Amino acid sequence: MMTIETEDLLNSILKSLDRIDYIHPEDIPNIDLYMDQVTTFMDRKLKDSTRNPKEDKILTKTMINNYAKNDLLPPPVKKKYSKEHVLLLIFIYYYKGIMSISDIQTILEPLTSRFFHADKELKLQDIYDEVFSLEKEQVEVLKKDVIDKFAKAEGTFQEAEEEDREFLRMFSFICMLSFDVYVKKLLIEKLLDGYSEKKKK
Repeated sequence: MMTIETEDLLNSILKSLDRIDYIHPEDIPNIDLYMDQVTTFMDRKLKDSTRNPKEDKILTKTMINNYAKNDLLPPPVKKKYSKEHVLLLIFIYYYKGIMSISDIQTILEPLTSRFFHADKELKLQDIYDEVFSLEKEQVEVLKKDVIDKFAKAEGTFQEAEEEDREFLRMFSFICMLSFDVYVKKLLIEKLLDGYSEKKKK
């Protein structure tokens, strides 16, 4: 049986899914930015999506320097970063929680080599727009999946003592969500390994 607390928790999760948004390219300044301006912009736009908005840093100078050093990000021109640099930094921000540096290199290298400041009809911004519009569509699917997993978790440990039941149900819910992340992470790794092998051949 769902308690008021657990119902509030579910509603809170669903509301946070509704608030998921991405940085729209038109929000990114059309002028080249110095590093301080880049970190301030990213902070302002993505701070609310962090676990501890008052403390968590979205991006630091050290991070940006490391990304450039590890070939995730093309070097700035005269210490200034273009709109396309910012688009790549947004991808890196989302990837870094689930991918290794080498996997991020694998996925971003074709983007930077083919579309970064390239004279092509298809621009890096077009790619960014298309993939992020797909992610927005997934929010409703995600919400349904979370509701289903939550309902299943609420049905577990019927025989457990009442004082243990709430924790065990939360544990079930976390396990289901974690398994989902684990499987998707494995799939991402297999796709990237397959791409790397194909590229070598």
